[in-house]
Amino acid sequence: MAGRRPEYHDENDRQEGQATSPTLPRTSTFTSAIAISCKQILLAQNRADKMETALKSWELDNNVKLVDPKRDALYNLDLDAQKEAMNARPWSLNPNHFKNVRISAVALIKMVMHARSGGNLEVMGLMQGYVNGDTFIVTDAFRLPVEGTETRVNAQGDAEEYMVEYLSLCREQGRMENVVGWYHSHPGYGCWLSGIDVGTQALQQQFQEPFLAVVIDPDRTINAGKVDIGAFRTYPENYVKEKEGGGGAVTSDGWQEVPLAKAAEFGAHASKYYSLEVSHFKSTLESHLLELLWHKYWVQTLSQSPLITNRDYGNKQMLDLASRIKETTTQVARQARGASGPNAHIVGTRKVDGLIAKLVKDSNTVATQERTGLVSMEVKKKIFNDVGANAS
Repeated sequence: MAGRRPEYHDENDRQEGQATSPTLPRTSTFTSAIAISCKQILLAQNRADKMETALKSWELDNNVKLVDPKRDALYNLDLDAQKEAMNARPWSLNPNHFKNVRISAVALIKMVMHARSGGNLEVMGLMQGYVNGDTFIVTDAFRLPVEGTETRVNAQGDAEEYMVEYLSLCREQGRMENVVGWYHSHPGYGCWLSGIDVGTQALQQQFQEPFLAVVIDPDRTINAGKVDIGAFRTYPENYVKEKEGGGGAVTSDGWQEVPLAKAAEFGAHASKYYSLEVSHFKSTLESHLLELLWHKYWVQTLSQSPLITNRDYGNKQMLDLASRIKETTTQVARQARGASGPNAHIVGTRKVDGLIAKLVKDSNTVATQERTGLVSMEVKKKIFNDVGANAS
């Protein structure tokens, strides 16, 4: 019967029956094992969800959009359309013809990694792609073997030979995109064109149109978690003179655009070029590769702190802020001593208020960046210390 215990005729039968009976696990141990397994599954799923959320956040911050998932239309180069555009040359009639730049995710990552590898030295490379109406489409980028300094970078004969060989190999592989621009880095002082950059870009636009200049700041990219990038084209010389004569020169108050040491050069050439709107795109293959890379390097993302990784840039910001405070103090004192006339007090007060307002913005920006880094470290400390305490 179902509920009846087995009967043993002697002691040997009883011992043999116990020896052959299966050993069942204790209920509490079995339940604990199931609970631990479920917890591990939930933690793994939660970690995957967080990585997916972080990847989507990065794509939103940098405006990375998926192109046609079936055809990847932006990668289909129409040679006939390019020949037609080159023959029409609409950019020669309108200096502001180009207004947008679309950069592929692969090209963007290549340029940022190259800029970051240079440290405090400027680096340089070229971009491949084509034009579509008023938009540059950048599909790829490659670095050039050039030697840069902290303020400039110039391509020499070796770089030109490398460029010719690289493009020749690309065409052998069926990649027919031409060079549509150059990029270089400005470590720590923003995205704009210096006097040398303006001359280089103007020369390229004169003999190799259509051509684009892209500037990346690797220090601000690491500090903000978003790629700090700018795209520019220069005006023809006669157009610049007309613009300056008409009083339409581009002006800037210098707030957080460039460090104090670069402000004079920035203002001297700001009217000679204009900026283009930058956006990014990715193909279905690039989307898959980005997910693989993101899942591979998420540990580094969690373990790194911008306060440590970008320490040199933070120190430069502090020194620049100290220089601005000293300069503002000197100007305020000079304004107070030199004020004369019926309206001098009002004009002087407005000027002083403007200088102090810029200084407050500078200090608030630096303080916000430092505070964000500290909060990030505290959050990681709370999370991982609590995990360790719970595990023990």
